[in-house]
Amino acid sequence: MYEAVWPRGKKKAGRVSPARRLDTPSGKTIAFLWNRVFRGDLVFPIIEKKLAEQFPGVKFVGYDVFGSTHGPHEMQVVADLRRKLAENGCDAAISGMGC
Repeated sequence: MYEAVWPRGKKKAGRVSPARRLDTPSGKTIAFLWNRVFRGDLVFPIIEKKLAEQFPGVKFVGYDVFGSTHGPHEMQVVADLRRKLAENGCDAAISGMGC
């Protein structure tokens, strides 16, 4: 006799509404978050350049400020994220990850 289990497991969190989108990135501060897996060091400067060209006054806070969102310290990085975003005056974040 074998017992069957549902592979997705039980849901532990309820649904949350997504954050309101920015009306424009102009004049806003955007955080970069990265898991240090795939070419963020190459991609984020390109994103920053292109956004700065298109949206006057946009500012950026680099991924080094927040720490890696993957690895042995990821739980602490995520736990500190809200505070660090607020401390740096971030209005939005772009999170990059690779595989």
